[in-house]
Amino acid sequence: MNLVSIITVNFNHYEVTEELLHSIYSVKTEIEFETIVIDNGSKINRVPDWKKKYPHVKFIRSEINLGFAGGNNLGIEAAKGNFLFLANNDTEFTDGLMDLLVGTLISNSEVGLVSPKIKYFHQPDTLQYVGFTKMNYYTARNLCLGQFEKDMGQYDELSGETAFGHGAAMMVRKEAIEKAGLMAENYFLYYEEMDWCEHIRKAGYKIWVNLKAVIYHKESISVGKNSALKEYFMNRNRILFIRRNCSLKYRLLFWCYFLTVVSARNILIYIKNKQFAYIGVFIRAIIWNFTNNSNSKNLGYKF
Repeated sequence: MNLVSIITVNFNHYEVTEELLHSIYSVKTEIEFETIVIDNGSKINRVPDWKKKYPHVKFIRSEINLGFAGGNNLGIEAAKGNFLFLANNDTEFTDGLMDLLVGTLISNSEVGLVSPKIKYFHQPDTLQYVGFTKMNYYTARNLCLGQFEKDMGQYDELSGETAFGHGAAMMVRKEAIEKAGLMAENYFLYYEEMDWCEHIRKAGYKIWVNLKAVIYHKESISVGKNSALKEYFMNRNRILFIRRNCSLKYRLLFWCYFLTVVSARNILIYIKNKQFAYIGVFIRAIIWNFTNNSNSKNLGYKF
């Protein structure tokens, strides 16, 4: 029997996490699974109450916020399954979701990680993700396929290899994690799943998407659509991703592009939008990468 360990991370949104738990135990599945919830340093500790309310769920409390990767890594280390399904706490499961993803991993031994089709919860006819294009290592940019399109089934026959899984929902073979390692915790937010996919691929596995499997995503509940936190880590980690995963040639060309084109464009946008505080945030994101090695645990951000 294949056991799936569902892992989700909560940070200050216990109602959303409870909605996910309701979803997990309401859908139809033939898969044996365990559920692990990481409370990632939330201001209010709901774990004691949750243990009483959900005795069938394993809860782990971190007294500090370890970020997306750190929180999920706690769950990975506690998981007993041979397949681990990392799902954002702001997602909603559908019937057969886990069965289809497990089926992909069982029938394709070369696949190390698989994501489902992701649709917007509040716009259920609209796609968020059906795969990613390959990364342009000169610019650290790629495309999320299908995003904002109406789902007319136009991608359903395109299940198979993709460049990256999606951090909101990805099922990983335990064996692949053992070979590739855990997620890099110094990203904290953003790009960590892409970095992980790179390492899983380098360990000899493929990244897939199964478009018959569907999950709904409530998107950006924890961080917000626009914030200094997001601005800092998106820029800092875009650079960090290239530093960790590219040759010297690509790193040098990327730095030339980022310090000229990206910097000028971003600063002009901040000025136009009167987001003057973001200029300092952006500069700090760049400076961090000049003053810290690519494995540094110094986040460079005060919470």
